[in-house]
Amino acid sequence: MIDRLLAETTARVARLVAGTHIASATALDDGRQRVYVANHTSHLDFVLLWACLPTRARRVTRPVAARDYWARGAVRRYVAERVFDAVLIDRRPAAGCPPAGPAAVERMLEALGDRRSLILFPEGTRGSADGMGAFRSGLYHLCAARPGLEVVPVHLANLNRILPRGEFLPVPMLSRVTFGLPIRLGAGESRDAFLERARRAVEELAS
Repeated sequence: MIDRLLAETTARVARLVAGTHIASATALDDGRQRVYVANHTSHLDFVLLWACLPTRARRVTRPVAARDYWARGAVRRYVAERVFDAVLIDRRPAAGCPPAGPAAVERMLEALGDRRSLILFPEGTRGSADGMGAFRSGLYHLCAARPGLEVVPVHLANLNRILPRGEFLPVPMLSRVTFGLPIRLGAGESRDAFLERARRAVEELAS
């Protein structure tokens, strides 16, 4: 009960601080299982994207986040695991552990289960506001393992100005979160073609 109350409060505060305008071409509260993919410029990104989902969708959606950042310290780890129910991924596995890529895909597949959705930043690290980097292959392998899985492109604007790199406290400022139409991995579609199509779908929402 306390965790859910914290989650709802966090969602309201995040939208308020970011002065968020939400636009969506997709019905987000229809109960469908999805992967939301977005550009990544700030540690506030997954918090605000998650906060902008309708309550029904938000309660079954798990952000995918870097363990080395969100598990650093008891408070940050509590927020990631208990408030956001985040899927923490090891970007730099310890010696003797499986490679990060395949292990991350397995972790995401397990987290999806039969009814959960995910928030994913396929660039793999924070980019710049000037343009998006190439999408990494995890998204392709996730969709190849779950045929028909919907991928919803999302563009986040101004988050890098609200919480600049290296800062801890957000600066109140207007932001925009735009949800596009879902795409799916096509039959026989190559990895590179799909990843570029998904990247363009996010990038085109900026305009």
